[in-house]
Amino acid sequence: MSNAGAEERFASYLERHVARIERLLPAQFPAGWQVPAELKESMLYSLMAGGKRLRPLCVVIACESLNGPLEAADPVACAIEMIHTYSLVHDDLPAMDNDDYRRGKPTNHKVFGEALAILAGDALLTHAFYTVAQCARRHGISAEIALTITEELSVYAGMRGMVGGQTADMLGEQGLTTLDQLEYIHLHKTSDLIVFALRAGAHLAGANEAQLNALTEFGTKLGLAFQIQDDILDITGEEGLLGKPKGSDEKSGKVTYPYFIGLEASKQEVVRLTEEAKQAVREAGFPYPARLYELADYLLERQF
Repeated sequence: MSNAGAEERFASYLERHVARIERLLPAQFPAGWQVPAELKESMLYSLMAGGKRLRPLCVVIACESLNGPLEAADPVACAIEMIHTYSLVHDDLPAMDNDDYRRGKPTNHKVFGEALAILAGDALLTHAFYTVAQCARRHGISAEIALTITEELSVYAGMRGMVGGQTADMLGEQGLTTLDQLEYIHLHKTSDLIVFALRAGAHLAGANEAQLNALTEFGTKLGLAFQIQDDILDITGEEGLLGKPKGSDEKSGKVTYPYFIGLEASKQEVVRLTEEAKQAVREAGFPYPARLYELADYLLERQF
């Protein structure tokens, strides 16, 4: 099959799974719970605002690469999207990035106010852990595996992971501007949730240590490449696709890879990291690795 044909087939695969995730996300809120209507509306406003759904897709693809139980992956896939969404809601707040738009729509606090946006983020964060538990409650995954996934989620999403990266990003805007510090921000603010998602899918499928290590390297390099690509697209992308003003990083004074090493070198770095990510998977004996390779290539070519 030609590359164009393979890309089209993978695009259809992504479209099918993204549509399924979109259906599953609101179903993770138990109908019998009494929740203030405004809180649930605020949570769903951001959770259902679209996006690439990259992190839940990583759970599904990693599980599939090891012939794991995809239905059991669904709650974990939804949980990581809740974590990602809460981080965006809080990141957009006036005390953080003070953004007016996210994915082409007014940010949560612009619609619901700062207090409710904070609480909606809090609720998404805590409900994610409830949702992870459902892989054991509803789908027969062992308590040990569910505990491992829960533990890793707290590590990769918390102070050693995403929150640590967000903190470094905030401090960076106050004058920390070295390339090493920028890499730390990208690795933790972006890569860590991707690594978690891949490892979680693999845990559900009974991965061995070599496969888990390979996915950790794959996710780390893919996440860094993804964020550098974001830096590039902020300069070269189309506003209609990006969902935010072009050049917003430069206008807000953020340092980026193109700022440090230039646009062309940044593009070469994305290619290098993508190939190294794929190589890690090639050496780890995955029975069905094709979707992992296709995901890496898809992210390399993305325009938003």
